[in-house]
Amino acid sequence: MLVVIGITVYVYSIREHVEEFAQYGYFGAFLIMLIANATVILPAPGVAVIFAMGGVLNPLGVALAAGVGGALGEMTGYLAGYSGQAAVENTQLYNRILPFLQKYGAWVILVLSSFPNPFFDVAGIAAGIAKIPIWQFMLACWVGQTIKMGLFAFAGAYSLDWIASFYK
Repeated sequence: MLVVIGITVYVYSIREHVEEFAQYGYFGAFLIMLIANATVILPAPGVAVIFAMGGVLNPLGVALAAGVGGALGEMTGYLAGYSGQAAVENTQLYNRILPFLQKYGAWVILVLSSFPNPFFDVAGIAAGIAKIPIWQFMLACWVGQTIKMGLFAFAGAYSLDWIASFYK
């Protein structure tokens, strides 16, 4: 639990410098989403940078790299829940998500990680508390994160074309 808190505090303290990772290409996309998703509850930038990187690099490569980084970053929430030290068990959101996780398992993680969702940290914590196998959590989270990052990267890649088409 102390490691999760430490990572969250560190990532929150360097949030202004995340855009600098964009210069590292696909590895930068991986790092940006790893850092952005390693925070628990506190928001960190990342999606806007992935949008911009999709306009510069191959958007599929950006989505795949960002999806892996995002899934690995989400491990902090899962581990906080798995350790039993997370303080969300009595929240209304947790009590709404847990029955779905217990019934549908990793499918809930896949769906919730597939779109921008400020509540995903609670879902990751709940998945850890529910003891969903780590490989199922990681696979579902990676697929969902890759879908979400793909949407942003491809939107970034084609946004200039979309804007230009309106002025023709």
